[in-house]
Amino acid sequence: MKSFSELLDAAKKQPTKRLVVVNGVDVNTLEALNEAVKLGFVKPILTGSQKRIEEKLSSLHIDSGKYEIVNEESSKGATERAVQMVHDGEADLIMKGMVSTDKFMKVLLKKENGLLPSGATLSHISVMHNLCYHKLLIFTDPAVIPYPDLKQKILMTQYLISAAHGLGIEQPKVAVIAPTEQIIISIQSCMDGATIAKMSEHGQIEGGIVDGPMALDVAINKDAAEIKGFNSTVAGDADCLLFPNIDAANVFYKTNSKLCNAEMAGIIAGAKVPAVVSSRGDSEKTKLNSIALASLLS
Repeated sequence: MKSFSELLDAAKKQPTKRLVVVNGVDVNTLEALNEAVKLGFVKPILTGSQKRIEEKLSSLHIDSGKYEIVNEESSKGATERAVQMVHDGEADLIMKGMVSTDKFMKVLLKKENGLLPSGATLSHISVMHNLCYHKLLIFTDPAVIPYPDLKQKILMTQYLISAAHGLGIEQPKVAVIAPTEQIIISIQSCMDGATIAKMSEHGQIEGGIVDGPMALDVAINKDAAEIKGFNSTVAGDADCLLFPNIDAANVFYKTNSKLCNAEMAGIIAGAKVPAVVSSRGDSEKTKLNSIALASLLS
């Protein structure tokens, strides 16, 4: 896929998914949800204060009759009820509305809720459309895991590959990002990149082509790869980027979204269903893209 319009078109062709939104009372979330309902790829469920939800829908001129509203007066109750609905098979996707991320994640991670498979870890996957790049770019992790160890990076690589498959990329190219393509023992990201690439070469990571360590310019720019003499099928044509830590990934996300006006989407991977955990300050467009992404990956 080369743009979010293609992603939205793909989402419309999927079976309609039941999306439960936790404490869905903020404008951007409700307008994004309403657009997704209009496009036909989600059936909406809202947990939270029924009175507040209905008042907000009315103020936005949205017909509340099209929405299932589950009354819960507290944000904690709204979160727990939404997670329970997913656990009980009453919803296919979950989205955070006007509730703090830490409270949302705390409920999502509770073992008794049964949403985190054994051996899994939660990781944030972002999809970006920057007009300077020739296709959508998938990357991790700008929001959840601060400093992943090698084991977590291996899981994160598989999540990237699975997300790419969900977007129709049969053999995604994954670049493991580091400051340099050289294998420098004193730089952990270089050593991890070399290890993950070798595991992929040996068939221990399946479904894509993984190479690293690789500097960002080499991963996304063919001219840089040629000038540096780095020969790789991934170089200059990466579908996915695995960043070494949250510092690098978060700065990459915000630089592209705020300075380059790149379109974004994001979900939490690793749970039994995709979770949309957009920032409360994210735009309606980002939230709509994220709902579509979750729908495609569920």
